[in-house]
Amino acid sequence: MINLSKSAQQEINRLKLKQAKPNAMFRLGVAKGGCAGFYYTMDLDEVVQEGDQVCECNGVRVLVKSQNISYVNGLSVDYSEDLMGGGFRFINPNAVQSCSCGHSFSL
Repeated sequence: MINLSKSAQQEINRLKLKQAKPNAMFRLGVAKGGCAGFYYTMDLDEVVQEGDQVCECNGVRVLVKSQNISYVNGLSVDYSEDLMGGGFRFINPNAVQSCSCGHSFSL
């Protein structure tokens, strides 16, 4: 369903420790907006809510609301750092268009 690179896994675990939430899960979502129509949302959450799908990716528990599954199915999440700082990168094989910044997409 969702693939997390080793560097994304390490960054998520670092954020969990930094926020003193070692047992938190990585919540991945989709919201309307951005220059291409949709954008990805991320958060750390300690509660599985009704309608959540839970999957394990490289030792990280990932939460996705059931209505967002079709948007993120097959999504690969990476983390990289460059001169401008670090950030998560999304590679969505189902996206038909994405904006130049890579944060917004359309299906």
